[in-house]
Amino acid sequence: QLQLVESGGGLVQPGGSLRLSCSASGRSFEDSSIGWFRQAPGREREAVLCISRRRNITHYIEHTKGRFTVSRDNAKKTVYLQMNNLQLDDTGIYTCAALLPYYGCSDYHRQYSYWGQGTQVTVSS
Repeated sequence: QLQLVESGGGLVQPGGSLRLSCSASGRSFEDSSIGWFRQAPGREREAVLCISRRRNITHYIEHTKGRFTVSRDNAKKTVYLQMNNLQLDDTGIYTCAALLPYYGCSDYHRQYSYWGQGTQVTVSS
């Protein structure tokens, strides 16, 4: 089992940057693909991107592809979501989630077994 905790959210002006962290405890972190999801007010949750255990990255939202990136530090059991040039419509609750070990990345939230509680990102002038 994995327990996930996000941190790093906050209020930022358009064009600003934030780095979110997803810290894990438990077993098999290094064997698990980790996805980031977000949910904006009044909208459904959507997959943002995913990093596999082999550090392959899959983006699921076209207009974040050149602005968001993800990395992982298995020694620290942490995944980082670096978000640059943030826009108003990036506002939302960002949540990390883990697939079962050895499963490949997915944009389907029901395939994820472990979830953090989320961290709020607000982009506002």
